[in-house]
Amino acid sequence: MKRENFTSERVASFNCEPGKQQTLFWDGKAPGLGLRTTASGAKSFIFESRLHGKTLRITIGDVRTWTIGKAQAEATRLKSLTDQGIDPRQQEADKRAAREDAKIEAKRKELTFADVWSEYLIARHSKWSDGHYEDHVALSSAGGEKKKRGKGETAPGPLAALRPIRLSDLSAEKISRWLEKEATTRPTAAALSYRLLRAFIRWAEDTADYKGLIPADVYNARKVREALPKSQTKEGDSLQREQLAVWFESVRNISNPIASAYLQALLLTGARREEMAALRWEDVDFQWRSLTIRDKVDGIRVIPLPPYLASLLSALARRNEWVFSSLSAKGGRIAEPRYAHMAAIARAGLPHISIHGLRRSFGTLCEWVEMPSGIAAQIMGHKPSALAEKHYRRRPLDLLRMWHDKIEVWVLKQAAIEFVPAQSRLMVVNS
Repeated sequence: MKRENFTSERVASFNCEPGKQQTLFWDGKAPGLGLRTTASGAKSFIFESRLHGKTLRITIGDVRTWTIGKAQAEATRLKSLTDQGIDPRQQEADKRAAREDAKIEAKRKELTFADVWSEYLIARHSKWSDGHYEDHVALSSAGGEKKKRGKGETAPGPLAALRPIRLSDLSAEKISRWLEKEATTRPTAAALSYRLLRAFIRWAEDTADYKGLIPADVYNARKVREALPKSQTKEGDSLQREQLAVWFESVRNISNPIASAYLQALLLTGARREEMAALRWEDVDFQWRSLTIRDKVDGIRVIPLPPYLASLLSALARRNEWVFSSLSAKGGRIAEPRYAHMAAIARAGLPHISIHGLRRSFGTLCEWVEMPSGIAAQIMGHKPSALAEKHYRRRPLDLLRMWHDKIEVWVLKQAAIEFVPAQSRLMVVNS
């Protein structure tokens, strides 16, 4: 292999030998540096060496863009690497990969809450009920849309304030300040929004594209827990007469008819949440207007089915054995109504009212129509308290029905709901 010190004149004179596709010329100064000429007249500097027992050849660059001095320096650098057993090609590939990773990481760190929240809703939509999905949309809405009911535009949801924040900047300090601000005007909506945010952060950490963007366990920091609105489940956890109108309006506007009917059924019967959720179609007698409740105390109790509630149940689709069915729940029936209810009371601007608070509301509202406490207790499935009740006064269904119809008519009147029941031989005319 003939070597000559490369000069401008020599490089210009090097040409491909006739009949060959390429010819190589080697520099006498820089080990491994060569010049490749092709039959088409192209000339480029190359580097050739041995690495791990194999020939390694790398193109340095075209002679028109590389001077001899720069080519010799590059060949010297490459020779130094191969002498250390390092493959320059792999090193360059690693550098390119690192640059790409840096670009990707830079783009990841620019992702805002709004960017990833949209992906989250798409990814989880099929796993949620319609009502739960709509809660996410409503509570993160930027607002400014025309109201479907009433005049004016919708207000931004509590989560809207987080939309422009980059996920990498979502600190415990920011979350606690956000919670404190929202809790002053809408504590129930703020508490629900926090729970949705917490689930979102957990999902992001479990998703490869977003893993590590949000500081670990940021939602559980002490300052965040202290800012979280406290639920008031005992004091005031029931609907007042003047709150019935806005409660019914919001609950009746829940897009999921199953959830809407279920929540109204709880308020109108005082049943426990699982008792009502476990209601089967075979337990509903529309002809004689009765419901057979699987009572956790006595096993079974039969209560009246007042007209308005009967109309709600008759309008539900019979998709399986359960009255309050769910295609997404494992058991085939409604499993978690709290999200729909919390979103509804948040939209209505009401204070926190638990699912059990609806049962408590029924018992309280019965006093407005002077319903005997024993009758309310029998409908609700309470244990008898007085001695006469214990030994044991069981009132017939038609007597319970008279009072149950009466309280339903009174509740609908307070809620400003116009309802004309269908004619029935069991219909009781309330004075």
